[in-house]
Amino acid sequence: MADQTEVVATETPEEDEKKIRINGFSNISSFMRCKEVHNLEENECVDISISGIPFDLGTSYRPGARFGPRSVREASAQLGSRTPHPWGFHPFDILNVIDYGDCHLKFSKQETIKQTIIDHIINITKNGSIPLTIGGDHYISYPIIAALVEQNKGPISLIHFDAHSDTWEDKNHDSLSHGSMFYKAIKDGLIDVSRSIQIGIRTWNSDPMGIYQIDAEEANNMSSESISKKINEYVGLNKAYLTFDVDCLDPVYAPGTGTPVVGGLTTSHAIGIIRKLAGLNLIGADVVEVSPAYDHSEVTSLAAATLMREILCIIAQTKKDNKTDTS
Repeated sequence: MADQTEVVATETPEEDEKKIRINGFSNISSFMRCKEVHNLEENECVDISISGIPFDLGTSYRPGARFGPRSVREASAQLGSRTPHPWGFHPFDILNVIDYGDCHLKFSKQETIKQTIIDHIINITKNGSIPLTIGGDHYISYPIIAALVEQNKGPISLIHFDAHSDTWEDKNHDSLSHGSMFYKAIKDGLIDVSRSIQIGIRTWNSDPMGIYQIDAEEANNMSSESISKKINEYVGLNKAYLTFDVDCLDPVYAPGTGTPVVGGLTTSHAIGIIRKLAGLNLIGADVVEVSPAYDHSEVTSLAAATLMREILCIIAQTKKDNKTDTS
């Protein structure tokens, strides 16, 4: 069996003979042990910038998602050196991926939260990098999408995995609720509802605001391939944002979250869906709502880290395919 505790901490192939090896369970963890960078302007051609937004002031039940980014990074350490199955390649061999650290938030000044997150994402995207974000509660998707739309000049598609629709009406536009951010995003014209889709919904909301839904019962009776096909059908080549709330998974597979709802997807089913989404025009993604205080043996954090790795793989596969098409 291959040694799963060693990961390479060197940066260039030329240093192959001087590789520094560290144990997967030691040292400070960046995501999958990728390079830590805190100034993108000094690093050209960064494909993916991973960052954490440790925010949980919007939670409606159990808090603690502010510790999600740290916990997901720690769980990801064991994924760093492995070639992921069934891809047959490591995403870092195709994509230049960096860990940009965490967005610094002033919790005592809640009125600054939204703009701080927008600025954080713009700092990433203005250099041509795609943001892959670790939450934090689900509110963070709202300012992230606002930043992406500001950069891309038009509404985008939403691919939303969740137990909740998060489109509950909220007339207080400045609230930080994690249950109404897509209501606000749609009202702001940020999301093209006709080209968007939600998967795994199993809490009642009488107004889905025009977004097509595959609820949890239906999703559990469909193959991963059928769901992926439906996602591609709705989104097409439109610029898209993928957001995965870990409570889309059944609490058996993701107990460490703020608002668990029974009857969700299995981890295997969710991964199977993600794996078949290569080719989408993703301009950003997040995995949110990991609350490690309620987790058991890193089950939820490892699921979140693995989902993020799969997102990296579909972006890498898309880049590979695009190179083949143009060669």
